[in-house]
Amino acid sequence: MSRSPSPAPSPAPSPRTRVRRLPERAHYDAATVAAIVDAAMVCTVAFQIDGEVHAIPTIHWREGEHLYIHGAKASRMLKALTEGTACVTIALADGLVLARSAMHHSMNYRSVVVYGRFEPVTERAHKLASLRAFIEGLYPGRWDTLRPISDKELAATTLLRIPLDEASAKVRDWGVKDDAEDLDWPVWAGVIPLRTVAGEAVIEADSVGQTVPPTRFR
Repeated sequence: MSRSPSPAPSPAPSPRTRVRRLPERAHYDAATVAAIVDAAMVCTVAFQIDGEVHAIPTIHWREGEHLYIHGAKASRMLKALTEGTACVTIALADGLVLARSAMHHSMNYRSVVVYGRFEPVTERAHKLASLRAFIEGLYPGRWDTLRPISDKELAATTLLRIPLDEASAKVRDWGVKDDAEDLDWPVWAGVIPLRTVAGEAVIEADSVGQTVPPTRFR
């Protein structure tokens, strides 16, 4: 059944986060932003190096009011992110919306845009706790079964976080909106849901462990 979106109940946190195109789909509350960040595994980080714009996809996770990313200490991207502002985007496709007219086909989706500056996390206990949260968020209960991270590995890993206080979400989660004169057109109309699921696990030939661990997708 089709329904119309309701107006966003809270104001945009800044002029650059205010949704201008289809503002009725905007959400600025922290709970909606956090839920979309948590639902996604990959974000795209846009930044500048020597005046050139780059946009790099990377895995992420959330703790409280921050989005975290990590990588090798030698990463040009991670170094640049501590020297200037960045824009982080996330998009999830939730459904294909098939209308009676090609021009009214659409997609159900959830997206987030975050502006701000990344800061490094250097304190050892904080880094370990954050990396644990990252692994546990994907594979509940797995961290304690793994070979502990060495001091050398930890030192070679850069951990960055960006606050979620300057962020906006945009959501479409309803059905078809056709013109009244098209409603009798003899073609199927509706929504085809999309979702991410885990496929069949493929074990390594030399794996000592034989039990497939749970993931958040099972």
